[in-house]
Amino acid sequence: MDLSAQLTLGHIPYLNCVPFFHYLKENGFRGEFVTGVPADLNRMLQLGHLDVSPSSSFEYARNWQKYLLLPNQSISSVGKVKSVLLFSPVELKDLSGRQIAITGESATSINLLRIIFREFLDIHNVTDDVPDLPIEALIEQQQPALLIGDRALRMADQLSPGMYVFDLGEIWHQYTGLPFVFALWMVYRSSLDKFSVELTNLGQQLLQSCEQLISDPHIIATDVANVIGLSVETVVDYWGIIDYRLDRAHLQGLQLFFSLCKKYHLLDEEPELNFLN
Repeated sequence: MDLSAQLTLGHIPYLNCVPFFHYLKENGFRGEFVTGVPADLNRMLQLGHLDVSPSSSFEYARNWQKYLLLPNQSISSVGKVKSVLLFSPVELKDLSGRQIAITGESATSINLLRIIFREFLDIHNVTDDVPDLPIEALIEQQQPALLIGDRALRMADQLSPGMYVFDLGEIWHQYTGLPFVFALWMVYRSSLDKFSVELTNLGQQLLQSCEQLISDPHIIATDVANVIGLSVETVVDYWGIIDYRLDRAHLQGLQLFFSLCKKYHLLDEEPELNFLN
């Protein structure tokens, strides 16, 4: 065994991940951070170029045989999430036959959008595509578009009149009564052979980091808000809305999402939920 090897951990530079990472090293983490958007980290995790990462729930479902899940950890919402938003010039029911611009950054959010139209609204002829133009420019032109992460928060903060904003976490909860799990902490299975102790410790380190930030968010929120162009109040409110748990209700919501993805041929099979012991 290479004693110099370090655990490589995927780092998503979104506001919703700051509670996981800000105090992580202070709480004992000694590995290496690899930064990227969710889609890039998904690919790296698939190939074993990362040992562990917060990653799209849909990525777990698509390649679940390669992964184990860290228990009690997620990025979820119970109702509004505020950072997975569909911007539209018309009501949802009037989007029949339209194409929606998407970023391609998160497979989970894209497939949640498809489920909402097909299962909840019985609209089966809405399509989606990654455009050449920035999503923000299309929204300003009053075209329907899905935006996620900090970009969604900023767009909602500066939106001009004439556009509806639909929160996908809120829509899911309205129709199901369950949390929606956008991301899970996933371990590349083979990494367990090299880093069993480090991975076991990571769950507690993440929990402590989250609790430390959420208990006193304003100092860190002030620093972050200046960088990403949001108010301190918006940042603090957002951290209070994100649900970092993974309890029984979250797992029910996750399994329902996977079941609906299979129903609409977005997945070939429903995955097993296998956790790191």
